Amino acid sequence: MSNASSKKLYHVKFSSYLIALRPWSWSASLIPTVLGSTVAYKLNPDKDFSWIILLLTALTVLLVHGAGNLVNTYYDYVRGIDGRNSDDRTLVDHILSKEEVVGLGGILYTVGVITFFVLAGLSPAKVEHLAIPFFCGLSISFLYTGGFGLKYIALGDVIFVIVFGPASVLFAYVSQTGHFNWEPIYYALPLALNTEAILHSNNTRDLESDSRAGIVTLAILIGRTASHILYAFLMFTPYIMFIVAAIRCRSITFLVPLLTLKSAFSIEKQLRLSGTRQNVPRETAKLNLFFGFLYIVALLLTNNDCLPFILRRR
Repeated sequence: MSNASSKKLYHVKFSSYLIALRPWSWSASLIPTVLGSTVAYKLNPDKDFSWIILLLTALTVLLVHGAGNLVNTYYDYVRGIDGRNSDDRTLVDHILSKEEVVGLGGILYTVGVITFFVLAGLSPAKVEHLAIPFFCGLSISFLYTGGFGLKYIALGDVIFVIVFGPASVLFAYVSQTGHFNWEPIYYALPLALNTEAILHSNNTRDLESDSRAGIVTLAILIGRTASHILYAFLMFTPYIMFIVAAIRCRSITFLVPLLTLKSAFSIEKQLRLSGTRQNVPRETAKLNLFFGFLYIVALLLTNNDCLPFILRRR
């Protein structure tokens, strides 16, 4: 085989692996990690901020997230849930084999554990304080579709809110500061709701196909109409929270995330119309990325006297 052919094959295989990791979904874990680090910086101005710890935290979280995506891909395919209209085409279109998906998932979990121990060695936090949320998150990323298959028994939404909200924010906060503080959980609430909208939009779109596959999701339990209402609640409640915060703190910086409000209305409308639902989860994930980024910018621009987000500092 010529060098040109080898390089082409390598690029094709690399692209296949990248597609399997679903990079469009990474904002769900990356943004909470950066948010937790930002809260640590704002609430502890007297402590040195470490960019290395931030990068290691983000890398560790993304590795586990990527591995969890592969586990989800494998079990959805084995259970016959992925079909013609699925977003994840990795196994449906034979882009990768089941063995390759399993192997890549194992590699990512292994590297994630290695980066965690490097992070634990550099962080001011005690190892056990980081190990508990990390290994709980790692276990849940597998059990979401593997093992107990929490996703298939209507627990996926609960897990999603916890892991990609308070847990990720708190993990990043502790990594930076070395101590627990429950205040960061308040900051996680707007982002957790917006992030949950990604999963719920996917389950609402796939309501009929998931039902035929024999699994149970929150969208199936409450029906399509209630699912649309819940999606709207998840999308727009965070904006109301920011408006309230801006009024209480008399600071317009909390209004910065409202720049994404027009897109939120557009995506919500797409979910209501049967012919435009296919790309709603990806569009919601894209909105989540910009929403989270602007939320972080708003926190950085806000005077410390206006913090924390819900409970004013005494």
